[in-house]
Amino acid sequence: MHLSTHPEPLLERAKWRSLDGEWRFAFDDEGAWQHPEDVQFDRVIQVPYAPESQRSGIHDTGFHPVVWYGLDLHVGADEHVTSRGEHGRLIVHFGAVDWRASVWADGALVATHEGGHTPFTADITRQASRALDEQRPVQLIVRAEDDPQDLSKPRGKQDWLLEPHSIWYPRTTGIWQTVWLEHVPVSYLRRLKLAGDMEGWKVALEADIGGRWDPGMELRVILKKGEQVLARDRYELQRPDISRIVPLPDPGIDDFRNELLWSPNHPVLISATVQLLSESGAIIDEVRSYTALRTVGVRGGRFMLNGRPWYLKMVLDQGYWPESLMTATDAELRRDVELTRALGFDGARKHQKIESPRYLYWCDVLGLMVWEEMPSPYRFTPEAVRRLSREWEEVIERDISHPCIVAWVPLNESWGVPNLPTNPAHRDYVQGLYYLTRTLDPSRPVIGNDGWEHVATDIVTVHDYAADPKVLENRYGTLAQTATTLEGQDPADRAVLLPGFKAAEHPVMLSEFGGSRTSRRVFRTTWPGVQHSR
Repeated sequence: MHLSTHPEPLLERAKWRSLDGEWRFAFDDEGAWQHPEDVQFDRVIQVPYAPESQRSGIHDTGFHPVVWYGLDLHVGADEHVTSRGEHGRLIVHFGAVDWRASVWADGALVATHEGGHTPFTADITRQASRALDEQRPVQLIVRAEDDPQDLSKPRGKQDWLLEPHSIWYPRTTGIWQTVWLEHVPVSYLRRLKLAGDMEGWKVALEADIGGRWDPGMELRVILKKGEQVLARDRYELQRPDISRIVPLPDPGIDDFRNELLWSPNHPVLISATVQLLSESGAIIDEVRSYTALRTVGVRGGRFMLNGRPWYLKMVLDQGYWPESLMTATDAELRRDVELTRALGFDGARKHQKIESPRYLYWCDVLGLMVWEEMPSPYRFTPEAVRRLSREWEEVIERDISHPCIVAWVPLNESWGVPNLPTNPAHRDYVQGLYYLTRTLDPSRPVIGNDGWEHVATDIVTVHDYAADPKVLENRYGTLAQTATTLEGQDPADRAVLLPGFKAAEHPVMLSEFGGSRTSRRVFRTTWPGVQHSR
């Protein structure tokens, strides 16, 4: 499998280029400007670094609820399009903009998006066609609105005070993940989902066609391990979406099977080439992707990987960098994964952050398991519920095909649901998120509320910051001691299990421990969590 450099390695197309680099920039603290014509740009910024960061070139950590970006986007000859898209379409991809984004191209509003951790796109085909005819660049303008004191939107560890305190980090405003331009054909693969299934020795395929769809189109799928072809299938499309099962040749015996299974010790990936074909057989669109054969779950009080018990040794990874805050280079993301593996860990709980797809790519390639955790709001309001639920669905949609992800964590430590023990609405919300996540992806364990006050979970997780190791040993040293702790010792002055939820054969894991809570802010990658099977 080739090493990808694409911003979205699960849907890699040949014609793309990065728009990262120098953009015009302006603060709009009063929110006075409503249209690109109003904006008075007075400085430049290095995208994709947030203006709070040193690498942005601005390094202003004050309260700035509205910011603006501007770019003269020159369209290349190989990106030629017409206003009707006969030669394809030009799409601008935004990896993440915190929090509410509006995008204009030559004064026309081409995209809006809410949610600071998930991607969105803007189609600039019409504007690019006109700019090409007039031999000028497209004026691309982005407005980002991010109220620094709004506690009802998913914000993770971003501090609401002017200066970071305790376990909280500096805020991230505006563009903080890569921006890139992609040329797609008139008809193109808009979405691709691949899921390897070790138990069924098969790969599940889902694909959606964007743009124009014509009867008679076909989809060709080629799966390989290295140069070995595992499957070469072709399907006629009856509609602009498809769902198929691709069976793989099953060697039967474990020693042979193990050569194709993904695990931290053997992170073998299956490369995929997916082609959209015309009725005559001509290739309309082609993307590269990958998947892996692996199965995760819980059974008999144990976490299971590929049908066998696996004892997790993980880090709580905050994903912040001193000079760039939530944004890192690809080399830094790769090095972070390499260091985690070199220290002897096999996984990371990415804490209160949805990391770049490039991080997940390196976890797939290098063999690091990931618990993906949604950044929390702090308040419980109907608006907060809607915001988190909508963005969490987008997170799962973006990352569901990454083999490295072995668990979903929609909430942490009752953040956003502070009255779980007494408020039925809070408990119903946690249960709703748990079942929503299980519905969208029944193939992975879900931890409804990591740390304590469990009402719905596949793994009972405990956060215990007792400083004396003997206290931890007395609480979790044996199965009997662990059971006693779960039944009412409340290690963090919080009940681990709320009434009505029983830890039957759930695995029990210390998912945070090892030092004082205030020390966590200092480290990007902090304390190890380990599993205790029941």
